[in-house]
Amino acid sequence: MQQSRYLTAREVAETLGVSLATVYSYVSRGLIRSEATGENNRKRRYLAEDVEKLSERKMYRRDPAKIAEHAMHWGMPVLESALTSISETGLFYRGQDALQLATTATIEEVAALLWAGDRGNAATIFAAKSAPALARPHQWLQTLDALDASLSPIQRAAIALTLSSVDDLAAYDLENVDSAIQVGARILRVMAVTLAGMETSAATWLTKPGISLAEILQRNWQLPADTARLLDAMLILCADHELNTSTFAARVVASSGAHLYLAVSAGLAALQGIRHGGSTLLVEGLLREVGEPQHVRRVLAQRLQRGQAIPGFGHRLYPDGDPRGKLLLRLAAETYPDSLSVALAQRLAETMQEETGRQPTLELALVTLANALGLPEGSALSLFALGRTVGWIGHALEQYQSGQMIRPRATYAGV
Repeated sequence: MQQSRYLTAREVAETLGVSLATVYSYVSRGLIRSEATGENNRKRRYLAEDVEKLSERKMYRRDPAKIAEHAMHWGMPVLESALTSISETGLFYRGQDALQLATTATIEEVAALLWAGDRGNAATIFAAKSAPALARPHQWLQTLDALDASLSPIQRAAIALTLSSVDDLAAYDLENVDSAIQVGARILRVMAVTLAGMETSAATWLTKPGISLAEILQRNWQLPADTARLLDAMLILCADHELNTSTFAARVVASSGAHLYLAVSAGLAALQGIRHGGSTLLVEGLLREVGEPQHVRRVLAQRLQRGQAIPGFGHRLYPDGDPRGKLLLRLAAETYPDSLSVALAQRLAETMQEETGRQPTLELALVTLANALGLPEGSALSLFALGRTVGWIGHALEQYQSGQMIRPRATYAGV
């Protein structure tokens, strides 16, 4: 099917293998949405997304095994979740607009919403009393400090999850939802102090009352106090995105009966792939290569002529542009109007739109804001990881409650 968001009636008929009369019948039954084109109300165009869904349904009825094969690659849903919905109208966490939450809520409130269904529970979930289960934070923080300095924050976070899980025996009680939620709060604190490039003294921040995740990042990165609000927005827009690769990995591990630390570790491993969160590192490389706004067109031309992809642009789920990237780039322009990083991203976005029609994704916006804030290299991935940990935990909790093990079958294609 073509990449356009809309199809003509004849294209719909050819795609579905039906007559034009059948197409109009589908429209009248609400199976395919249409809208008028221009001033002529009789001439209409049809939403490609609806046609694709109808095509998949027809395929499923004809050959269930075939649809299962396609479901694993941007195909039909493979399991139910009440956490996040993605549609042409936007991104929603338990029915609440994620973009609105990004400008009005904290990451703790969004975690409470995704984990417990009520953002008003944030104060209870993230109270200081949730931390004492980490009995020896000084010891494992010192262990991290003794490791090779060349390890990235993400690599340190993976080790920190293993070390801190040793003392958290409550993590093994998968049936106690309230206890598991408290474990999730502890995991977020461990991730925050590690990804922000903690020092041994940061152990006190694991139990310090009243300090938020954004404030931990802001203080460790020595940023102005008012940047905590911006950090919250970045974390919230990273919090969840349905069954992406890392979330599916975390959910599969949770379905085996593994505790939350292991589920989050699985998500963290998958996130680092360059087709997922690791693409932020590719975006960093692109922006370094461009350097200044006046070099944008030359670098893009060279890359495209060499057959190289342009990272940070085009998202399959958002034909009209990634709303997360749009919002964060707007916040970046409003907060840092004189930033070279912001100007560079704006010129890059304008040129890509003109030449390819592709629009910025979340990854470009994260890197742009990280550069504008003067954060260490790789910090965009750290922010992505910390925010997405909220979603991994939410999906793991949901999987525990379902009691199901995710174990699909493979179609044998060997000798």
